[in-house]
Amino acid sequence: MKRNLGATLIIICLLLAGCAHPMDDGKLKKVGLLVPETINDQVWGTKGYKGLLNIQSRFDVEVYYKEGMNSSLIVEHAVKDFHEKGVNLIIGHGNDYAEIFNRVAKEYSDIHFVSFNGKATERNTTSLNFEAHAMGFFGGMVAAKMSSSNRVGVLASFDWQPEVKGFEEGAKYQKKDIHVVTEYVGDWDSEEKALKLLNGMVASGTDVVYPAGDGYNVPVIERIKEKGLYAIGFVSDQAELGESTVLTSTVQHVDLLYELAAEKFAEGELPSGNLSFDFEDKVITMGKYSPLVSKQLREEIDQHIKRYIKTGKLPNEN
Repeated sequence: MKRNLGATLIIICLLLAGCAHPMDDGKLKKVGLLVPETINDQVWGTKGYKGLLNIQSRFDVEVYYKEGMNSSLIVEHAVKDFHEKGVNLIIGHGNDYAEIFNRVAKEYSDIHFVSFNGKATERNTTSLNFEAHAMGFFGGMVAAKMSSSNRVGVLASFDWQPEVKGFEEGAKYQKKDIHVVTEYVGDWDSEEKALKLLNGMVASGTDVVYPAGDGYNVPVIERIKEKGLYAIGFVSDQAELGESTVLTSTVQHVDLLYELAAEKFAEGELPSGNLSFDFEDKVITMGKYSPLVSKQLREEIDQHIKRYIKTGKLPNEN
């Protein structure tokens, strides 16, 4: 995952207008990572852990992580423990941490708290947010093009996920008469419910599925492979799960974001508030394409992405 750091930093600087002042310490001492489940899921948790290791290697600082951080009480105890260890940058690997960080931030004024896809309100809190609508759109285009049954599906966690609407719009842009089935697991990690919903999708004739939940998408893709159907990967490039199954992936390089946040903090320039990132920041990309996806379709998607980066407009927007 090579990065265009110079371009990304320029974009970050442009995004800082209107944000509160950054912390003035400017020294990265130790870094802590809180993960809601595990770092061994090969998707979301693993990517967060990779970002932590990148920080450790690049800045030569001590790093710590804690798994199973899934309640306010547990998180507060972890923050206290990190504080006692001298950690001054804590990353909460998910949107549930923002509210907790806002609440404890004043008590730990010497720590900067970074969360993901939340709303940061205190001077020493920052939220990093992916603009996921476009990646869903391009994933939907690929799904619709590759569907033989003219039925594609989104197996999402929650209805607020922007990639869900993006996928639906992209599929319908590619094929006006495509039928898009959307189901919600109501949880990031419920493998049992996700597989049950998948079975219903498959029974209805859906032949391409976008499992937009990082805690269950690997077992869902494995089941899709067993049935000889297609999937669009989510969060990570999941081509290794089967190049004849995973048509492409919508990849969010959260590990790069965490490394960037650490760099800005080390420079005393990490702002409080909410920052957004998209394709133009090089932190959202499409993954490796399956050999089954034609060169023509790949080139079409690439051209649309270039236009989107340049103009901010998707193919269905004039």
